[in-house]
Amino acid sequence: MTELNLISIRDADDPRIAAFRDIRERDLTGREGLFVAEGEVVLRVLASAGSLCRPRAVLIAEQRLEKVRPILEALPEGAPIHLAPQGVLDAIAGFHLHRGILAVGEKPKARSLDSILDEMGQGGVLVAACGIGNHDNMGGLFRNAAAFGASGLLLDDRCCDPFYRKAIRVSAGAVLRTPMAVAGSGQAMVEALLARGVEVLAFTPGAGDRLAALSRSNMPRAILMGSEGPGLPDSIIARCRAVRIPMAGGFDSLNVAATSAVALHQLTQVDL
Repeated sequence: MTELNLISIRDADDPRIAAFRDIRERDLTGREGLFVAEGEVVLRVLASAGSLCRPRAVLIAEQRLEKVRPILEALPEGAPIHLAPQGVLDAIAGFHLHRGILAVGEKPKARSLDSILDEMGQGGVLVAACGIGNHDNMGGLFRNAAAFGASGLLLDDRCCDPFYRKAIRVSAGAVLRTPMAVAGSGQAMVEALLARGVEVLAFTPGAGDRLAALSRSNMPRAILMGSEGPGLPDSIIARCRAVRIPMAGGFDSLNVAATSAVALHQLTQVDL
């Protein structure tokens, strides 16, 4: 059995847990290459061999120790594991943390668009996002990409940070193990994809092509998603193959995360 580096915390002002203090406020200002993850599901991904991120420290409610001990034993040797009573944990976080588990990790080294494309297999599919500012939607995109075996995600420079705590939680930890790159403006991202021979499918209600008419392909593809409301700019759609998902009942579109799930199910080559 791996010996854990357990550290008892009895004071919310203990300097050893400074990285975990006042989470909500610091979520808004960033952590200079670090992130905070919340909950058992996300901790399991962070501690796993498939994680692209390095765990730095853990803070948990002391009554949860035995339940999550197998996960903690997968952390790097010597990683500090801080144990606190629930009341102290809540005081550190600045709100009631009913999941009782927090972890600090290091973001992975920034990737380029070309490096993501270089790793795509034959018939690979990417998710490309333009202006996604909602963290629930961002987490949903990562979760769906992982679930359907997408080769990775490309984000333009107007997207929100996928390492925001809520986005990581909504993704069920997929943010921590899915290759991604920030690829400049949406227009630049599309042009770079086209230059590499990637077929870019822009999802928009006014498109002529129906998703159901598209078959799986050996050529690389990217499904391009815009923000809800304004959607994708016409100038970007004009450079892509426009695709729609027909709606009933007077609706013209799905939530962006739901759209990505439907599109990935149709276009990926996952054998279930």
